[in-house]
Formats: sequence, structure tokens, C-alpha cells
Amino acid sequence: MRIAPKPIETFRDTFTYTNSDEAIQRFPFPFPEDEYMYSVNIEPHTLPGPEGSIYEHLFDIDEHYLSEMAERKIVLEENPKRCIAMEHMDLACWDFIDRAMSTLSVDYPDYFSLQKDGDTWSWENKLLGIKDTFTFGDSSTLPQPPMEYMGCQVQGDIALLDQRDNDLFLDAGVVTCPADWSLAFDAGMSFSQWHGPVPLAHEAGIFDRALKYLTAIPVGQPVRRLNWTLTINARMDTSPETYPDWGHERDTVTEENVGEKVYLRVELQVLDRMPRSNALMFSIRTFLISMDDLVKNKDWARRMHRVMKTLPEELIEYKGLSRYHPTLVTWLKQFDPEN
Repeated sequence: MRIAPKPIETFRDTFTYTNSDEAIQRFPFPFPEDEYMYSVNIEPHTLPGPEGSIYEHLFDIDEHYLSEMAERKIVLEENPKRCIAMEHMDLACWDFIDRAMSTLSVDYPDYFSLQKDGDTWSWENKLLGIKDTFTFGDSSTLPQPPMEYMGCQVQGDIALLDQRDNDLFLDAGVVTCPADWSLAFDAGMSFSQWHGPVPLAHEAGIFDRALKYLTAIPVGQPVRRLNWTLTINARMDTSPETYPDWGHERDTVTEENVGEKVYLRVELQVLDRMPRSNALMFSIRTFLISMDDLVKNKDWARRMHRVMKTLPEELIEYKGLSRYHPTLVTWLKQFDPEN
């Protein structure tokens, strides 16, 4: 671990979340060009990645680990349906446990350890004070259902996609920090169904190509992509279920507070084939950075202005930016005087 966990910060109410200088430096700025348009943008997630980067390990753990685990606990207490595992996904959930425990204990040995004696496994998470011995594959030997147990120990949301009939189905997951989508609503949907609302991409055939690619991913060759949107305040949970809590915040952005209130929200999405169940693990690791912190990097500031200035109207509407997009573009222009 290159950045040790900080004390718990909040993603609601007081919004005490902040990024250290190190966290800003490793932030995954998602725009390789001055204009943005949807693309498949999938690439191999070759491990280990560059040392200290968000790509170094399969599961990235950083200074916000304790904060995100605390936020997940709050969300699940408020709405247990944020964690779903259909009955036929039990084996996939155990695949997820195996993948997470095996890699975390190797990648972060100071914080996680795993001992195996046949089907008897002993797991310790020193960051959360968890120490359990259980029988692999026997859910009755865990203190929580498998999806919830492991999902509450990794940063980022997890979805497990069942593959059948040459399609992928969202049949299990723990999702407590979604960007305006709902696990409870999308559960059981096919790949094309849960991407139905996305504008422009269907006409370009992006999802047809992506599905063909994803269903062919072999075991041991994970892939990744970056996705992005904007969020008001450092709020992780922007689900439809909690819209009354955050929807009105889009009207609170002014020329004076735009740098403080508007956050770029980037998702590192990794897809990894599970060996026993043939399911795809879809991990969504979310990173937040305020505009004030983002513009400390002059190249990012200039490009952010150009991307926002040229963003198609359909994407502005789809991503929910309409109410404050003009204010943001005007504020960013000071960092890109030639445009």
C-alpha cells in the first residue's frame, strides 16, 4: 500500500472527505483528448501495473479505505437491498471471496492475511479488525452472506455478471456508491437492458461490440476501462433511491463555489472472469476530486475546460450536468485562456 488509510471521513452531511497530495497525483484523469465521446475504451488490466498507481493491483486500496467501508455500512443499514445475490450466484460469490482474499493478502500483506488448510480458511483484515475461520463454500460458516461479507471489505462497488445465452446478466452485487443507477432496479437485467438509457452509444454499435468482447474474456486476463461523471459535493452514494438527498444540490453551484462543490467522479471498472462459476466480476472503484484540487495540475485544468466546452448536449443531459454546466465552463476558462 502506497498511501496508508486515514481516519474516517464523511461522504454526506459534513463532507469531510479530502485528497492528500499523493492521492491527487495518482488520480485517474480520464480524458486523453480535448473532446470526449463514448467509446469501448477497454484495455488489458495487466498485473502488476506501475508501482503506486491505481493500476498496480486487482483491488486498489488507498487512504479512503476506512471511510468508504464506513459509508458502505451506513448505506446497507439504510437499505439492505443494496446487496443482492440471486440463489444461482452462490458459487460466483465464493469465486469473488477467493479472488479478493487471495489477491489482497498477497498485494497488501501488512493489512490482510489468508491461511488455507483444505476447505478450512482463516482470514484476517487488520484494518477492520476482522478475523474469521470458515469452510470455503459453506455460507453458514460466515458471519454474513458471502456477497455482503466480502463486499464490505473491498473499496468500490462489486457486481457479479452471470453469463448465459451469449449475454451477461446482473444477478449479484453490492452497490452503495453508484453514479445515478440502482442495483435493485437493474438486478436480473441483461447487458443491453441495463445500458438502455445511455445516449449515442447504441447507435454507434458500442455496446454490441463490448458485449462480444466481454463474453470472450478468459480466466486470468482481466480488462479495465475508465468511466466518468460529475458529482456535487464529495458524495459517494448518488443512487436513485437517495435522489431527494442530493438532487437539489445541482442547483447550489455558483461562480463563487464551483471549485469547491463540483467533483470529477472517475470509475476504474475492471472485469475479471471467475474460474468456477464462469461469472464476470465487475468491480467499480470510484475516485473523487474537487475542481479546486484538479486545477492544481495545469494540463488537467486546460483539458477539463476543453472537454466540458465541447461536450455534446445529449451527454450533458444524460449525465445530469445541465443545471450547472455553463457555470463550470465559465469558471474553467480562466485556466485555458486560448479557448
